[in-house]
Amino acid sequence: MRCLGAITRDRLEAVRESDAILREEFARAGLNKKVWQYFTVVPDFKSVGMKNNARVFEYMVIIRAINTVDAMTASVEKVDWNVLERITERILAEVDNVNRVCYDMSPKSPATIEFE
Repeated sequence: MRCLGAITRDRLEAVRESDAILREEFARAGLNKKVWQYFTVVPDFKSVGMKNNARVFEYMVIIRAINTVDAMTASVEKVDWNVLERITERILAEVDNVNRVCYDMSPKSPATIEFE
């Protein structure tokens, strides 16, 4: 699940666009060959932020990047901070209706590999 809750056009566009940015930047950093699964998630709730000196109420994007050998357990990929910053900057600048980017640090278990 990458678009949790009610499916809307703006959330689908946000997950598609943010995931494309993540994939471009992971490829640029060589992580696409190192990380078993990586994707973005757009949950069905918004957070307060600021854009153009105005208060906004927009979605967040959650990044998930994990490695596993058997899919029964999974560890979180330790992505270089500069790569995460570049991804965050691009998502916030290029994806409409998004004002926050988070990195999911939850291993399996207790979390699942997918975000559901």
